[in-house]
Amino acid sequence: MDILRLMTAGSVDDGKSTLIGRLLYDSKSILVDQLEALEKQSKNKNSDGIDLAILTDGLRAEREQGITIDVAYRYFSTPNRKFIIADAPGHVQYTRNMITGASNSDLMIILIDARQGVIEQTRRHSIIASLLQIKHIVIAVNKMDLVDYSEEVFENIKTGYIEIAQKLNLINIQFFPISALDGDNIVDRSSKMTWFKENSLLEYLEQVEINKEINLKDTRFQVQFVIRPQTDELHDYRGYAGEVVSGIYKKGDRIKILPQNIETTISKVETGGKEVDEVFAPQPAVIHIEDDIDISRGDYFVHTDQIPTVDNEFQALVCWMDHKELVPGNKYFLQHRSKLVKAIVKEIDYQLDVNTLEKTPVNDSVKLNEVVRVTIKTASPLVFDSFEKNKGTGSAILIDETSNATVGGVMIL
Repeated sequence: MDILRLMTAGSVDDGKSTLIGRLLYDSKSILVDQLEALEKQSKNKNSDGIDLAILTDGLRAEREQGITIDVAYRYFSTPNRKFIIADAPGHVQYTRNMITGASNSDLMIILIDARQGVIEQTRRHSIIASLLQIKHIVIAVNKMDLVDYSEEVFENIKTGYIEIAQKLNLINIQFFPISALDGDNIVDRSSKMTWFKENSLLEYLEQVEINKEINLKDTRFQVQFVIRPQTDELHDYRGYAGEVVSGIYKKGDRIKILPQNIETTISKVETGGKEVDEVFAPQPAVIHIEDDIDISRGDYFVHTDQIPTVDNEFQALVCWMDHKELVPGNKYFLQHRSKLVKAIVKEIDYQLDVNTLEKTPVNDSVKLNEVVRVTIKTASPLVFDSFEKNKGTGSAILIDETSNATVGGVMIL
């Protein structure tokens, strides 16, 4: 059974937490003792006598204010699929939290209040989805019960959003008229909106195809660990363990070890402790090679005709996540999957407005939640692709040298 990673986005009070609570409640993913606790804590009760938003708003401040502040992850499953949901805050103050939640998502659900229509926050969330290359967008027009389940209201919002999507090159978009509070078109189709002929939201989430997005063309395998048991039974065993980031690897393939730029041949591939004919993304694997080469954690195996960029300087978009401001010349650690290198932010080219995509100059420094284009230089060569071409090798994080806190999310250009 595969896993669909999705996140919800929307303005304050659009009903993100209530929608997730409804998915959990109606799919019977809540235990009896949780229900009893919910009933005691509920203030804003629905017809079932509970406040579904409490299921995801775990912080005391969130429950008191009725808003989402931090990213909350919830897990549930149906007979057809497993789900990991990231409930991300919608306010511009928490842009870093939203980008964190979106970075691992296959699909984004953007909620729109049927009374408000498309607003500035809707545009910002769509821009973030575009920047992070999220392939599937679901527009959930919530609170349809407050506009008398009007088809005209739904169609007007749909038309308005399609204009935004075309400008941002968002392609796979689905629209659902819903009421998270009452459960209309969430798990079961609503009898109050017979004009909507499509599946319910959960039925769509169970069926949406995500495996097509896996890159099987560009071969990228990064070494995480060198397995060298040196026991009597496995005296000559040397395997290189890691995850196949993209592509397919077979015995006999001619490969290059990067950044050393040395050619060799694959002698054996294993996964799950067994030798197999081939391994492919996103499988964990152990790859054996014919030659004895000095290979370390963070090195890459790639096919000789599919070479990525190897350089110690590159341009990137960075979402700044720290209260301590980013200043040109600051030094950090750069974590690029298994590879950790020292890095310096040489230049800050411009700031990208996540509401309009407008490029504005940066005066002195970069503040929390701002997205900027920068030039980064690393102490040793890095093997990478652009984020647009390959998310797995085109993303990284910046880490503060003193506190070890993650301070920036990096999308390589």
